[in-house]
Amino acid sequence: MNHHDTTLAQTSAGTTAEPEDALEIAGIRLSSRLFIGTAGYPSQEIMAEAVRASGAEVVTASIRRVSLQGHGSDTFQKLKGARFLPNTAGCETARDAIMTAELAREALGTNWIKVEVIGDRETLYPDVAELLEACRHLVDDGFTVLPYCNDDPVVCERLADLGCAAVMPMGSLIGSGMGVANPANLELICRRAKVPVIVDAGIGTASDAVIAMELGAAACLINTAVAKADDPVRMGSAMRHAVEAGRLAYRAGRIPRRGRAEPSSPQLGLVGS
Repeated sequence: MNHHDTTLAQTSAGTTAEPEDALEIAGIRLSSRLFIGTAGYPSQEIMAEAVRASGAEVVTASIRRVSLQGHGSDTFQKLKGARFLPNTAGCETARDAIMTAELAREALGTNWIKVEVIGDRETLYPDVAELLEACRHLVDDGFTVLPYCNDDPVVCERLADLGCAAVMPMGSLIGSGMGVANPANLELICRRAKVPVIVDAGIGTASDAVIAMELGAAACLINTAVAKADDPVRMGSAMRHAVEAGRLAYRAGRIPRRGRAEPSSPQLGLVGS
């Protein structure tokens, strides 16, 4: 079996096709480029099965919405072995986000934090000024900061300059399932990024994840598309393969778009001509 065949066999088995292409964030190497959320599933059991089917190593949960004791602690018990990325969902000020991050570090023993500071309740768009303030403080305090932000190349660049370990621009509105609403902006962000770009929010199905990865994203964070699917476990598996396929296609390089047909077979030397 040659190298190409080995790669195909590994992919079919569901393992990482190209180990040398592992994602690295803050010195941590991750074989999966899919991050997954834990909210909104029909049950904790289905959530755990879907996470396993997705192959995701990084799992995110809202510290403000999950009790760390009692029923809410089931989330953490059922996903032992995963790398938890607590998030500050529900925060509307830098102060609230900072306090929530500090609570998460104390309760879960991790410096990793996904920072969300929402500025508008209808669109759930980030408040950029408050987000920058929160991230500046948390980076200085030793956190590994992954901020949810809008798909603005300037904002992403400023967050990276602050020392954020990655940036997480929105594909489209949270929970909307609209996919990548502004591919030109996302491609620009990915092309200029100094840190990994993780597309967060808006992915509705596997093809959306493929597009995000083909544009150059380092990873996708997906929650609603899996949790609210008719079959979350199957959708978790679909997203796993979609992220892998999109990454492979990005590295392979797509053909250029043309406004005319071009035959795939040579026209000269045809039999009977």
